[in-house]
Amino acid sequence: MSAGSRNPQLKLKLDAGEAAPASRWHDGAELAFLGGSLRLVLDTTHKEAVCEGAALALPLPPQATPRQIQDRAEAWLRAEAKHRLQLIIEQKFLEGRTALTPAARRAPRLALSFAARGNWVEVQDSETLRCNWRLIEQPSAVIEQAIARAIAALPPEHPGFDLFGAPLATH
Repeated sequence: MSAGSRNPQLKLKLDAGEAAPASRWHDGAELAFLGGSLRLVLDTTHKEAVCEGAALALPLPPQATPRQIQDRAEAWLRAEAKHRLQLIIEQKFLEGRTALTPAARRAPRLALSFAARGNWVEVQDSETLRCNWRLIEQPSAVIEQAIARAIAALPPEHPGFDLFGAPLATH
């Protein structure tokens, strides 16, 4: 049975174990990040969210609502995902280059996906990888493997054609 055609009763049972938003988003809560977790700390001394060791300091007062905490924490996590995933894409692309890779070909761009379902990384087109933003919650080795597989699945770049229609040499 596929995930999309899951028995509704089973889905209710699985969803029943999820924490209510009010209990999940509070000062001291844990946020999944790179295979570990960050402790959320409400701290008005900062102007922006800042990761300090195993803590994520959010610029919010102690009376912040669960929704405010969630919005700030996820905004930081998405920005961090965009930055780190693009770096990994560039690194894995350079590692995978061969003598046959055209020198002009650049590392694929990153497009973040916010879909609840789907693959961690998908080839969108010959120049773009679409990564689910929650991939940043996984250990680095998992992230690197998923991105390396997607880069390997990129369609080959076609060399141009000369004036007479013959393929250009790629050396």
